[in-house]
Amino acid sequence: MADFPGARLHVVTGKGGTGKTTVAAALALALASGGKKVLLTEVEGRQGIAQLFDSPPLPYEERKVAVAPGGGDVYALAIDPEEALLDYLHLFYRLSPNGIPARTLRRMGAIDFATTIAPGLRDVLLTGKVKEAVVRRAKDGSPAYDAVVLDGPPTGRITRFLNISHEMGGLAKVGPIKNQSDHVMAVLRSEQTVVHLVTLLEEMPVQETLDGVAELTAAQLPVGGIIVNAVREPLLPLPDLLAAEEGRLDVAALAAGLKEAGLEADDSLVSALATEATDHAHRVALEERGRDSLGDLHRPSYELPLLTQSVDLGSLYRLAELLHEQGLA
Repeated sequence: MADFPGARLHVVTGKGGTGKTTVAAALALALASGGKKVLLTEVEGRQGIAQLFDSPPLPYEERKVAVAPGGGDVYALAIDPEEALLDYLHLFYRLSPNGIPARTLRRMGAIDFATTIAPGLRDVLLTGKVKEAVVRRAKDGSPAYDAVVLDGPPTGRITRFLNISHEMGGLAKVGPIKNQSDHVMAVLRSEQTVVHLVTLLEEMPVQETLDGVAELTAAQLPVGGIIVNAVREPLLPLPDLLAAEEGRLDVAALAAGLKEAGLEADDSLVSALATEATDHAHRVALEERGRDSLGDLHRPSYELPLLTQSVDLGSLYRLAELLHEQGLA
């Protein structure tokens, strides 16, 4: 059984460079496994989803990008703030997205103007579109999507992005914008939503993850799992790692091993290998300290291996399988 059975919105965040977009795509595939329908969304205009699925740039419409194991479908949507604003105006003010007023707004750069004088409005528009996909119903009354995955902003900005009621508090006390932000926050703070944090076993990503969990918790936003990405297996047995870290590596044994392998064990080579072993041991020890710090969060944790080649569809399916096996989906 999945660790978050009640969640329908999975927000994925992480420090830049941790692979959060790759993890979000793999999670969408995992959630769609077995015949489910999942929407994968992005809000930063980078077209990262299209690149991962080797498809043309995504338009402002939901487009099928992959078939999951067991026959499920993954759809994708790149949410554009300007189009989201026009959706909002159509919903509350019956302004046609294709009419003359809408075209005039586009030409004027209305979204740039609006979000400059009210920065929080952009996040209301973006999260509002995500929320609409979560609560949307099909004609038979069932959810339009079994789950929605949001490839969110980096950890340093995720709390502000999701905590739109606080950001909009000084702008709108009443009216449609206030109602919209309240409805969005009701979903974001409910059991339907979880925020997963992607990290590497490196000092800065781990610290940013710890800070991100603290900020999300203070804002009463639901923290999900910790996904440790690009995990590397130790290259040496534990006794050798400990010896290398403490400067007790048996150099004579190392030289003997080189000779057994048919290599010339000159002093320079043996010294270089011993240095590499020490560096490797220090890195492994640092990673273990990172694991310990993340463990103190008492959140479900998942690990994905380092991909030795560039990410392709095969890699995404493998990562999806691992997330499914570990219980995230």
